[in-house]
Amino acid sequence: MFASTRRDFLHQSLAAAAATSLAGSMTAAAVQEPKPMPIVDTHQHLWDLQRFKLPWIQKDSPLARNFVMQDYLTAVNGLSVVKTVYMEVDVDPAQQVAEANYVTDICRQDKTPMKAAVVSGRPSSAEFAKYLDRFKDNTYIKGIRQVLHGQGTPAGYSLEPAFVRGIRLLGERRLSFDLCLRSTDLRDGIKLTEACPDTRFILDHCGNANVQAKDRAQWQRDMTQFGKCKNVVCKVSGIVASARPGKWSADDLAPIVNHTIEAFGWDRVMFGGDWPVCTLASTFRQWVEALKSIVRNRPEADQRKLFHDNAVRFYGLKV
Repeated sequence: MFASTRRDFLHQSLAAAAATSLAGSMTAAAVQEPKPMPIVDTHQHLWDLQRFKLPWIQKDSPLARNFVMQDYLTAVNGLSVVKTVYMEVDVDPAQQVAEANYVTDICRQDKTPMKAAVVSGRPSSAEFAKYLDRFKDNTYIKGIRQVLHGQGTPAGYSLEPAFVRGIRLLGERRLSFDLCLRSTDLRDGIKLTEACPDTRFILDHCGNANVQAKDRAQWQRDMTQFGKCKNVVCKVSGIVASARPGKWSADDLAPIVNHTIEAFGWDRVMFGGDWPVCTLASTFRQWVEALKSIVRNRPEADQRKLFHDNAVRFYGLKV
């Protein structure tokens, strides 16, 4: 009787020890499993076509519909996007203030990842200083953009004296300017940044390199020169929209991404989703996964700079 009881006790003890060991192993595995890298999306678009007019969108375009916050949250689900910076969407100029107020309200609600905004403006306008006065106490607005790659904007426009004065004023107000240029106008952008050394610039979309271009030699030279301008950072964004829908791979994007990082260095590059424009050729997830695959062999610290840390520092976001 005693021996049987003793055997039962030993069996129970061994089983309990095994269970404890297994639980400990599972807990350790859970602790050791790496957390997904947090992402700050520095180029988030939204638009409600019942609220705003976007003259550049053609009626037959896939973009000719509403893209609101819930759509964005669905697109980034599971990707650890922790913060976003709204990027203006080239609304009808009469609606620029309304757009700025709209996105400021979203930032204030604290119910979404949007924590900052770059809004539309016209630096060459005689009323530009008064326009900026509207935002002097608005901590969410970090900068201004005027799209410069449209057909109605001639080469050399960004070097006109009135435009340069407006960009210098941004530096005085501690606001940045996003440069969205044709790749053939990058040298104008370099001259502008050199003429405005106290203004911080963001070069959008890797200088708008075309993924399908067979010859990017001039773009490469210009980007190398741009990288020497210390008041400029560059967004690794937008390029996938120029790829062939359904017929591109990370290898098609890699030469542009790698040269951009080489030109600007890991401390001056930031990820941008460019959603929903990216959907012309890619989902948000496909773009993120492609970029991660391109930089997967780089040190984790550098990858964090690209996807998170540099944006937090540049825009003064709270971690």
